[in-house]
Amino acid sequence: MNNTATTNTPCPTVRKQIGKTTYIVRVHFSEIAKETMEDKIKRLLREEVRKM
Repeated sequence: MNNTATTNTPCPTVRKQIGKTTYIVRVHFSEIAKETMEDKIKRLLREEVRKM
């Protein structure tokens, strides 16, 4: 299932080289997300600490 919006605007990319391998990551955000990126990171950190 693909929930990404299809637009003609280029999404930001991050390029990182580790050894001889180059990783290219395309960044996109859902326009219908119910939480901010900050809220999501906090939630992920809380869950990770809870597991420890």
